[in-house]
Amino acid sequence: MPVLMRARSREEAHRAATPLELFFDLCFVVAVAQAGGQLAHALAEGHPGHGITGYVMLFFAVWWAWMNFSWFSSAYDTDDALYRVVTLVQMAGVLVLAAGVPRAFDHGDFTVVWFGYLVMRLAMVTQWLRAAHGSRGAERRTALRYALGVTVCQVGWLGLLVLPQDELPWVFVVVGLMELAVPVWAERERQTAWHPHHIAERYGLFTIIVLGETIAAATVAVQSALDENGELGTLLPIAGGGLLVVFAAYWIYFAVPIHLHLRSNTQAFLWGYGHYLVFGSAAAVGAGIEIAVEEAFGKAHLSPYGAAACVTVPAALYMFTVWLIHSRHQKRGPAQQLVLPVSSVLVLACTFAGQWAVLAAGLVASATVAVGVTLTARQGTALTEPRP
Repeated sequence: MPVLMRARSREEAHRAATPLELFFDLCFVVAVAQAGGQLAHALAEGHPGHGITGYVMLFFAVWWAWMNFSWFSSAYDTDDALYRVVTLVQMAGVLVLAAGVPRAFDHGDFTVVWFGYLVMRLAMVTQWLRAAHGSRGAERRTALRYALGVTVCQVGWLGLLVLPQDELPWVFVVVGLMELAVPVWAERERQTAWHPHHIAERYGLFTIIVLGETIAAATVAVQSALDENGELGTLLPIAGGGLLVVFAAYWIYFAVPIHLHLRSNTQAFLWGYGHYLVFGSAAAVGAGIEIAVEEAFGKAHLSPYGAAACVTVPAALYMFTVWLIHSRHQKRGPAQQLVLPVSSVLVLACTFAGQWAVLAAGLVASATVAVGVTLTARQGTALTEPRP
């Protein structure tokens, strides 16, 4: 018999991600890779409107499914047999969704994507109903609201299948806002027992996974170009600059501890929702590096400036968003606060360097890290110096 699903304590010591959660995250790599690959293909073919719209919609589906599971598991992970089986079902849904991404991008056919999402969401509803069964009072009502809200939203996504293609962006906007509203509505009476340190770790791990996928996509693009053309001198500035951008993205995100900031739902929801831009822009950098490589050898229907923007725009968005929702809560003084906003503008300016833009953006990103480390060290020294 499965154990009753009880809420875990927010004060639980040494709470860390489980092997099942790590396995769950790895399945999302497939979906992230599919979305990024399709974005790169659409942009390289000179269809930015189609590519960006499709990417925004499909990455939202991937990110939101991951969000739903991560916050639920932070509050109710029992790690018993039933919990594991339902989670594995969710993972199967992720893989189905990933398989449907190319068809959705190329033909506007969301049937496979919707079915994969249905598998994930039904599993999520099952988890919430189980949590409701093991609780009482306001906690039970919160779990039931989640189950109802997720179900209604899944019905809303049927609009992707039955409405004309020119109406699909409106379906995304309306139902996407409904999805974002479900946690706010469900937890208005009682906050679920998510664990701040655990949630911060889960987001950090997913950031690493997305950055890893960015490196993988860029490596494949460079390798393919090297095999076909052998012009190492053309590839080195792009490869080196792209690597510096990704390394700096890692450093910038993990420069500050964030779990102490996550004290209430208001803070946590703003921080958690904002990661849609963090994750999405990080994955888009990999697509941008692919495009920069293709443009360097005349295979992309973009100008050097357009190809450069495919790297610099998401890189700048990443920097600014990480500062806005994440880093600024730990920065002290105007100098520290200005580093990332100013750097994001400088990265955007690198667009006008054309074929050298990726390397220039990488150098700016590296300088950003160096300046940040220096300012932090100076502040630490000032705090430890004896006062007269």
